[in-house]
Amino acid sequence: MSGQLPLQGLRVLDLASFIAGPVATTVMGDYGAEVIKIEPPGEGDPQRKLGQAHSVPQHPVNFCWHLVNRNKRSVVLDLKHPDGRAAFDRLLATADIMVVNFPLKVRERLRMRYADVKHVNPRLIYASMTGYGESGPDAEQPGFDSTAFFARSGLLDGLTYEGGPPAFSLPAQGDQMTGMNLFAAVTMALLHRERTGEGSEVGTSLHASGLWSNAILAQGALLGSFVAPRPPRNKPRSALANQYRTSDGRWIQLTIVREDKLWPELCKAMERTDLLDDPRFKTLESRRAHAHELAALLDPVFASRPWLDWRDRLRRHEITFGLLGILRDVPDDEQAVANGAVVASTQADMPRTISAPIRLSFAPEPVAPGPGPDYGVHTDEVLAELGYAHDEIDRLRSSRAIG
Repeated sequence: MSGQLPLQGLRVLDLASFIAGPVATTVMGDYGAEVIKIEPPGEGDPQRKLGQAHSVPQHPVNFCWHLVNRNKRSVVLDLKHPDGRAAFDRLLATADIMVVNFPLKVRERLRMRYADVKHVNPRLIYASMTGYGESGPDAEQPGFDSTAFFARSGLLDGLTYEGGPPAFSLPAQGDQMTGMNLFAAVTMALLHRERTGEGSEVGTSLHASGLWSNAILAQGALLGSFVAPRPPRNKPRSALANQYRTSDGRWIQLTIVREDKLWPELCKAMERTDLLDDPRFKTLESRRAHAHELAALLDPVFASRPWLDWRDRLRRHEITFGLLGILRDVPDDEQAVANGAVVASTQADMPRTISAPIRLSFAPEPVAPGPGPDYGVHTDEVLAELGYAHDEIDRLRSSRAIG
């Protein structure tokens, strides 16, 4: 492997807020880019207060901020102020990538569209994050991952049990994935620039990313084909693709696709080879037709032994299964540590964190995660690097062009 991270030497301006856009720039920073977060005067990026949300675990460490803004520098600029805009343009001329998720009307008002900025830096890669895309009747509609990614895409519909209320999404799941999609678009733009010397505009949306995540069901819908509403667990479509509770209260997910091979092995693992002779369960078709009866038989079998016993038995017979993990399992998950999904941080009050789900054979380990920056703490430092003298910086602050 080389001694250099693949994005080392690139400068990224992060003008995004509230998760999906900043996720993309976080990964860029993990792999060597310098990321400068541009925050507005006042309270800055609303993500700084995400930890107060009702759906987020409460903790004195502002981990929601640190997770998605680690190792960045924070600069406070008033983009509406002529001098603040002039400072931004000077910074923009030094940048390789700009990530923005302002609503389209706000971009127009602030002159922050690609057409407004590309003349300042023709090699710039302008990365746009939106809720619903940049065309169509809902392009101006505000979107969060709960609304644009999960609700509009049909994901929540597909997760809802028959006759039950709609399912709920979990915090920022759609944002995390959509941010990775924007990261992928930027890397392709970097390759294009390497080949042609040209800057470009790239983008993605929460809605498009939700449809991509739900592509199997959505593609069926495009053909006029739909899965029936999700049945309750005791009436599964297939008893061999179902969840079962063990004697110690854990849940196992069976996902047996090759039933011709693995149904006999499952019966051996359960010590219920008598089921092989039951005419209701002889064939795939008959097992599906009697799925609720088979599930009723399997429930007490799985409830008779603890999880670790089942783990060993199912592995021995090469059954495809998984433990339904609970969040309390995460801190002790050796597999996550062994494969670099959970890594050490340089931050004393948050000593471990989640890494980007990428592995590269040709590069050193990503930058060690550190804390997200305090609000505006790097403003003077970055402006000085751009050639502003101390008295000029003082004047910009007194005029409130910077924070």
